[in-house]
Amino acid sequence: MIEINFKRPQLEDKELISHYFNHHTSRSCERTFVNVYLWAKHYKVEFAVVENALVFKSEREDGLTYAYPAGEPEDVKKALEVLMEYSRERGVPFSLYNVTPDNFAQLTEWYPDRFQIEYSEADADYVYESEKLATLSGKKLHGKRNHINKFKNMYGDRWSYEPITRDNVEECFQMALKWRNQNGCEDDPDKNSEMCVTLNSLRLFEELELTGGLLRVDGNIIAFTIGEPVCSDTFVVHIEKAFADIQGAYPMINQQFVEHECKDYKYVNREEDTGSEGLRKAKLSYRPVFMVEKGFVSEKTGKGEGAL
Repeated sequence: MIEINFKRPQLEDKELISHYFNHHTSRSCERTFVNVYLWAKHYKVEFAVVENALVFKSEREDGLTYAYPAGEPEDVKKALEVLMEYSRERGVPFSLYNVTPDNFAQLTEWYPDRFQIEYSEADADYVYESEKLATLSGKKLHGKRNHINKFKNMYGDRWSYEPITRDNVEECFQMALKWRNQNGCEDDPDKNSEMCVTLNSLRLFEELELTGGLLRVDGNIIAFTIGEPVCSDTFVVHIEKAFADIQGAYPMINQQFVEHECKDYKYVNREEDTGSEGLRKAKLSYRPVFMVEKGFVSEKTGKGEGAL
């Protein structure tokens, strides 16, 4: 029986995992060490290097599933064949998650008519032109400009923006705790998991080499954003928190963060809507230039036997 030494990602694995992601790039928000490290416990994710390709395994209610391997094409194909056999020996169906159209095209070229993919709207990343998010130019973003102008008029010289540093990250942590108390995170498992990720990203802000920005009104933090580059032309925003009772706080931190921290990147990936209708409307209202589609791949019925 094939044995693979899967293990949960730890901080000391950052260099190895980042090496694969940096050399085999994608605009998908999951393709960063920070994402896999911070969400590993929630999604029961472990990783291994198989046939010189980086592989992630996640436990589902119905068995095991794998992220599409990162590596050179010939290594990816070898790794896939090992994973197929690994699943077969354990009596579970072989499947892949977070598979992009490019990944699936490669898979289909190697294994014609063997696999099927089901794309999930809830998992697709919203990607925007950074210049548009910073300037909010054009008719379609007129309403967003109004939110910004109202905020500036309301608070005048009482508001300020600054990058997150070791000197103010603890203040962000305390603001996040207040946000948690205001938003009923303890009673909602998904919100609670996301808040754990938020707090851990602040605790390990320097170790994870994250980029952040915050807004103050009257000296108090009212909003902050955290992200990182996902590839050479795209910056991904992982976390954004603002006090909802402060009108315009969310649009303002969005605009200010991109203006100050993302100008070297053509695109900004603001991640998926997770199936939330409110999030979907909010993300669409900023007019994404394209989506990063991701799907779940499984073998077509009767296609698995004798294919290796």
